[in-house]
Amino acid sequence: MRPPARSNRAYRNVARIVRPLLKAMTKPDWHGVEHLPTDRGFIVAANHMTNVDPLTFAHFLWDNGVAPKVLAKDPLFKVPLVGRVLRATGQIPVYRNTSAAGESLGAAVTALQQGDAVAVFPEGTLTRDPDLWPMVGKTGVARLALTTRVPVIPVAQWGPQNLLGRYAKLLRPIPRKTVTIVVGPPVVLDDLYERPQDAATLREATERVMDAITRLLEGIRGEQAPAVRYDMRKPDAQRSGGERAARPEQP
Repeated sequence: MRPPARSNRAYRNVARIVRPLLKAMTKPDWHGVEHLPTDRGFIVAANHMTNVDPLTFAHFLWDNGVAPKVLAKDPLFKVPLVGRVLRATGQIPVYRNTSAAGESLGAAVTALQQGDAVAVFPEGTLTRDPDLWPMVGKTGVARLALTTRVPVIPVAQWGPQNLLGRYAKLLRPIPRKTVTIVVGPPVVLDDLYERPQDAATLREATERVMDAITRLLEGIRGEQAPAVRYDMRKPDAQRSGGERAARPEQP
């Protein structure tokens, strides 16, 4: 297949290695590709369940003509081989809780203005929800979206956790695992553009993104997500894993 137009040589070389491995271990079940913009930069936001789902996410985007710039934790860039690959392919480090935190936003803004797709996991880390539902998101995706006013495309994926468990270290490649990825229409945020980027506005925009991702995941799983999203800031006030209602089976 022809590589995405906005990919560099390093990105293409990495794809030549990683794509065959992922194709050998997974069976793609992809939907909603028509929602990916083709004429401008955009943010693509997905749920995060396991350390392998950035690869399945990138595989989906690459095979559909998008070479994403992924916002990744700064410590990953310090791992010898991984960091070299991330830097060579143009991924964007996220500096958390430091004076350099604004550099991530600036780099992402520049990438979007240049027409790139910036991939984010709004939860900021693997979900802590006991049943792998999206948890409360961080406001970085909202700040980026409201600053640039580019489309925010929600994505839900389900299946990577069967290839690599949430905290597991060993892959389970046999048999091949079905990876379902569904893309939804852009999240409606334009009514927030003229509002101050205060805590209330950022939280509202973030919740809209997380709601869109969650609805897509409900469709994949055929279940209803918990009414209260898991919040890492309030670990002692979380619901039990049983407080959910299954959706009726579709005819």
